[in-house]
Amino acid sequence: MGRLRKFEVAVFRLVRRDPPEGFVHRGAFWLFVGYLGLSLPGWLPGTVGKFFSDLAALDFFLLIILCIPLLWRFIFLRLLWKVRNRLIVTYLLMGLTPVVLFVTLALILLYVFSGQFAIFAATSVVHDELEHIGSANSNLAMHIAHVLNQTPRARSVSLPEEGGGPAEHEYTGLSVTAYEDGKPVALDPASIQPALAPPVPSWLHQSFRGLVIDHGQLWLRAADIQKIGDHTTVVISSVPLQQQNVEAIADGLGRVSIFPGVSFGELPSAPQPPPKTKFEFSATRPNQGQGQIEINGEDINQARKHAIVAGTLPAPLHFYDVPVGFLAPLTTWEWSTGRTTEVYADVTSRPSLLYRRLFITSLDVGDVIREILIAIAIAFGVLELLAFLAAVRLNQTITRSVHDLYEATLAIDGGNLDHRIKVKRRDQLGALSRSFNSMAASLARSLVEQREKQRMQNELSIAQEVQANLFPHGRVALTMLEIHGVCLPARTVSGDYYDFLLFGETGLGIALGDISGKGISAALLMATLHSAVRAYRFAGEELVTEGSYALANPRTRRVGEEEVECGELFEEPARILSLLNRHLYRSTQPEKYATLFLAHYDGLSRRLVYSNGGHLPPLLLRANDTVTRLDRGGSVVGLLDDLEWEQGTVHLGVGDILIAYSDGVTEPENDFGEFGESRLLEVVRRHRHLSLEAISEQVIQTLRSWIGVQEQPDDITLVLARQR
Repeated sequence: MGRLRKFEVAVFRLVRRDPPEGFVHRGAFWLFVGYLGLSLPGWLPGTVGKFFSDLAALDFFLLIILCIPLLWRFIFLRLLWKVRNRLIVTYLLMGLTPVVLFVTLALILLYVFSGQFAIFAATSVVHDELEHIGSANSNLAMHIAHVLNQTPRARSVSLPEEGGGPAEHEYTGLSVTAYEDGKPVALDPASIQPALAPPVPSWLHQSFRGLVIDHGQLWLRAADIQKIGDHTTVVISSVPLQQQNVEAIADGLGRVSIFPGVSFGELPSAPQPPPKTKFEFSATRPNQGQGQIEINGEDINQARKHAIVAGTLPAPLHFYDVPVGFLAPLTTWEWSTGRTTEVYADVTSRPSLLYRRLFITSLDVGDVIREILIAIAIAFGVLELLAFLAAVRLNQTITRSVHDLYEATLAIDGGNLDHRIKVKRRDQLGALSRSFNSMAASLARSLVEQREKQRMQNELSIAQEVQANLFPHGRVALTMLEIHGVCLPARTVSGDYYDFLLFGETGLGIALGDISGKGISAALLMATLHSAVRAYRFAGEELVTEGSYALANPRTRRVGEEEVECGELFEEPARILSLLNRHLYRSTQPEKYATLFLAHYDGLSRRLVYSNGGHLPPLLLRANDTVTRLDRGGSVVGLLDDLEWEQGTVHLGVGDILIAYSDGVTEPENDFGEFGESRLLEVVRRHRHLSLEAISEQVIQTLRSWIGVQEQPDDITLVLARQR
């Protein structure tokens, strides 16, 4: 299979086509190759060549079967890919197909109607001739009956020369036979009597007019019965159906052919005679593959040689003056038995002859009607042309709009967001194009906004990274105090702040704050606050080192050139809050402020000096489960100038836990209300035997379960410290 596939690919590369895919495509390819291979030996003479020719024919038949779905696929995937082609096919199916079907049906009906009218005209002439012969024969019967009644011994009866006798009409081969009580009556002139007089059949009981078969010949025959007294007179007039007489039937119709020996079967009123005409379908005869009509065992073309043919078909007057041929049976009677049969009549005419025959009494009116019909046909043709042009115009507008949309999508896909469709229409297609232009403009704006958002996101990521560096890194702990802090921003950056400041091996500064607002502005103010706290810490160190702080604070002793730890400055958290308030008030907007909790822990004395600047009071959970709120302090920082803060002092016992937190821990709500301080204390009590990291994780997990699927409403900051 690998070599066959390589062969397929090589062949199709030569013709610059894609290799065949699928069973049908590949099967058609190999059948075509097989047909070419079998066609060459098919030229060999004899049985071998015939054998390969038959195989090639079978192969070609199978190839055609497989090509049908391939052609269907090609039509739909290639030709009908364009909307224009699909619309054209739709118009043809919806508009042209009904017209073609209607015109075809009209032509078929017109042809059938013309043939039926030709047959009707021919049979009407036959009936008129029979009525004329019958009328003359009725007069003769009355005349002969009266003559025989007046002169019973008359040897012959003279026929009248006037007064409606058959002699008035020119008939070729006219014969008259009279019978009185079943005995022949001599007529004068004797030449009108036939050599073989037709007998009076047993079935004749009343007047008769019709086409009969007698002695193997067709006759137009009329018979009348007259009773005077005890005598019955029968007169029979017969006209043989010969060419001269058929000429009267064909006059003005074209060519009329009558087959004397044709029989289509018996009417239901009488037993069916042996059929003389039969239809045979044969596919074995050479050069024949369709239904054949045989008349007396002969083909219809052979039977025409023995038919009675009269009239000629004139030359056509115009291109649509085509021959109209129709076959029809004529009811005939067998004279000897009275059984009815049907003979075969063929009338070939032209529409011009039938039209003249239809309007023979009013040719002027017929011409007017013809002109009106031609004018209507021309008007319909013009309307059809206008409709076609309108459809083409609509098709162009639709396909042009679709093409413009297709080109616009390619341009947008290629990155050209400035591409716009020129819209001049005011219909739905124009609205669609305008909507596409609006969509492209919105897409361009969205991409610009997306880029801006991405840029801001990148900047926020950088800000988040910078802010993360502001929080304490690594494990901060003293020998006598275990401490832990965590901050979870509600957004990319946080407005909460916490910091741990080490003072030697026994001192620790704790800062926890919450900036008003959220987002970038709060994060910037948080960074300012962080920098200010650190700056005051290092500035205090410089002041202590230089000895100038002792001049500003009477509580300090003179230090001279001795290096002093800056923890002595942070022993006054209220003073630091006052300095920070002055700094923030003068360097930020009036509506900006911060809540801040500052504390200094001395590990030697286990003393915690603190001041709370408007922050939620931290909780000191004692080892005996009592709770102390650290609420000494004052207002928020940075809102008003020249404020003073109080400070408080607590001593920590072994196992005491300091819980400092922001409002993002206690204020989240659900259907049961706020999380609250009580639940925070409950979680810490339940897990106080764990490490501070584990306690913090339990608090965060419980808080998230409380919030549920809702978005985190605020920054979550939690600081825990435990006395060892």
